[in-house]
Amino acid sequence: MTCWTGPWVPTWPTSTAPPPGPLRARRRRVIAVDGKALKGSARLTATRRHLLSAVTHGLVVTLAQTEVGAKTNETTHFRPLLAPLDLPDAVVTFDALHSVRANISWLVEAKNAHYIAVIKTNQPTTYGQLAALPWHDIPVQHSTSATGHGRRESRSIKTCGIADELGGIAFPHARLAIRVHRRRKQTGKRETRESVYAVTILDAHQTSPADLATAIRGHWAVENSSHHIRDVTFDEDASTVHTGTAPRAMATLRNLAIGVLKTLGADNIAKTTRAIRDHPGRALPLLGITNNPDLYGT
Repeated sequence: MTCWTGPWVPTWPTSTAPPPGPLRARRRRVIAVDGKALKGSARLTATRRHLLSAVTHGLVVTLAQTEVGAKTNETTHFRPLLAPLDLPDAVVTFDALHSVRANISWLVEAKNAHYIAVIKTNQPTTYGQLAALPWHDIPVQHSTSATGHGRRESRSIKTCGIADELGGIAFPHARLAIRVHRRRKQTGKRETRESVYAVTILDAHQTSPADLATAIRGHWAVENSSHHIRDVTFDEDASTVHTGTAPRAMATLRNLAIGVLKTLGADNIAKTTRAIRDHPGRALPLLGITNNPDLYGT
């Protein structure tokens, strides 16, 4: 299969050049669909509860949350979760579990949303097509590196246009193929390398490799930005609440607390939570209940 690599590459095949226009579209809202198990809710006679959430990238605000029943899986809750949300021109990210053709067609055609879908071997046809693209002929279009927590990590991204007239990819509305190559070196261990493939409805003139890399990394970061806070700061996995809808309700309250504090600019949720714990009156103004300075104490 042939492909074109977008307007960020110096030369263009004449027949596949994109229409004129800005290379970078305005910043779109990006929303991650991701699941999380409530480990402490398990009992001998019942499995642990599992929640599926729609969470904004960056600021980390939970827009919707639903419980995944023991007799179903996350994919059956994809549409009910997103159906109430206003999604035109938003970008929805999700992992390979949710890369289900029927759900993606609904997301694009009914909700007028964009998507970035990770493709793994559970989609063998699409995965094989993506892996077979001439990635070795495409230059790296964006890269980042970081060190910390005893490891060094670098990421590079390549993109490839897959317009229908070029043969297409067996995935609904796919316009760009993406390959993210990750290299990680943990202190005292051998370097590991991994390539991850994805597709998106966004065309080459609607986005850039840097924006795509940020969105893909942002999806993985939801676990640190939301799940990690719920587990470490609010001890969610240690909670043994298990009756009725209580586990989901408690998770909702934790999400609310994180969203409010993040929206108000809190960088360290643990530190801010301790400050509110020491002076509970500080929580009331955050919820717009009062602005009485006497509640703060000295």
